[in-house]
Amino acid sequence: MTLATILTLAAEEAEHGNVALETVGYGIVALVVFGALALVTVSYRNVANRHSHKAEAYAKAHANDIQRAGHGH
Repeated sequence: MTLATILTLAAEEAEHGNVALETVGYGIVALVVFGALALVTVSYRNVANRHSHKAEAYAKAHANDIQRAGHGH
């Protein structure tokens, strides 16, 4: 057998495979990344209500500033 014959036979053997199974890893990585991003998004839920006492205190202290805000002021 020559080198060309061996390479041809090796290339033909390498072509036989399930491409879908070879790419499952990419899907798993994407699932993990999107899951982590979802956890970060969920962790910011209801943050404004956790600090509502600060928001109310700020609104009382700056009541005049808030009323003057808007277009043309």
